[in-house]
Amino acid sequence: MITLNHLSTEDPADGCPLIPEAEEATLPSYELGTRPESFFISRTVNLTISLVLLISCYSAILIPAYLPADGSYHEFPKDLVLLNLSASLLSSPCQPRWCLTHLKPLSCSPGLLNIPVFVQQEHPMSWERPPPLGLQGSEQHLALALASLPQLDLPPFLSKEGHCRRCVVVGNGGVLHGSHLGSHIDQYDIIIRLNNAPVPGFERDAGSRTTVRLLYPEGAPHSADEYKQTSMVALVVFKSLDLDWLTSVITKQPLSFWSKMWFWRDVVEEIPLRPENFRILHPEIIHKTGEALQKYAFKQGNMVPTLGACAVVMALQMCDHVSLAGFGYNMQHPEARLHYYEEIRMDAMKAQVVHDVSAEKLFLRDLVAAGAVTDLTRAL
Repeated sequence: MITLNHLSTEDPADGCPLIPEAEEATLPSYELGTRPESFFISRTVNLTISLVLLISCYSAILIPAYLPADGSYHEFPKDLVLLNLSASLLSSPCQPRWCLTHLKPLSCSPGLLNIPVFVQQEHPMSWERPPPLGLQGSEQHLALALASLPQLDLPPFLSKEGHCRRCVVVGNGGVLHGSHLGSHIDQYDIIIRLNNAPVPGFERDAGSRTTVRLLYPEGAPHSADEYKQTSMVALVVFKSLDLDWLTSVITKQPLSFWSKMWFWRDVVEEIPLRPENFRILHPEIIHKTGEALQKYAFKQGNMVPTLGACAVVMALQMCDHVSLAGFGYNMQHPEARLHYYEEIRMDAMKAQVVHDVSAEKLFLRDLVAAGAVTDLTRAL
């Protein structure tokens, strides 16, 4: 057995110390009940770090819902097959009355034929329904609006008399994003757009021209650039005050402060178009569209269709060939884009209760299946 009898702080060889003497070491000492302040962070710093972590967690959860699902949309078309089909459609001869011929076999067709497109009479025989399905109770507002319009009839560039016309209704759906259909859309005779769907900056997918922009006051674009290359604005009347707004825009006489209070959002006060470039959509378009949708709805009653569905029915009155681009809400993919011009997801549609988008999708599917319209983006 080996035992150590003595530990020395000096190297036995040269007498140098191996460790410092105990009395030379200076160690911190604390009184009982105290703690080293440098070890702990202040309450302010603690709160700041907590807030940063909390915001970071929420951002990690929420921000991805507003980001593009696929960055390749900005580089390549979604489907070259669709582009080829669209090109083939445009290159084929225009056949007069194509839509009407293929529309007649449908059960909903009788109510969709020969509907007046724009309001032309100050005192029609009957406005049996209030807006938007009619103009009951808005007669005085209508008279003032019509008096401000130099022209009321269908202009030659919208009439199919003597011409075979191709029309495209450009919906706002996210399926249009990345489609590269813009150059094809611009080749149509009549291009119909809805509300404030933007054109500048989205020409590659949505085109650059606008023949008719259907809108209501709250949905009118505020930027003057959106009205460039626009032939006509058609007002969709949802309330009597909408007619007063149109009169104000045409005559340059501002609305009263009290009138402005009744709009649910700020409305544009000036649209850079000539008075002859304005019209009022006939409420029968909305009424007959709603009646057609009843055949596909689970609940019965007066149905208010979306502007997109109304625009399709309007196009059927003016055009020999009707194509759709940017239509179809796919609720089975909640992460998909809702609109082509913003990154809100499809989930947002669950919050709206005004329109029956499921019934509209079935209605439009039937039109496509019958050959009355063509779906360029194939989302219906």
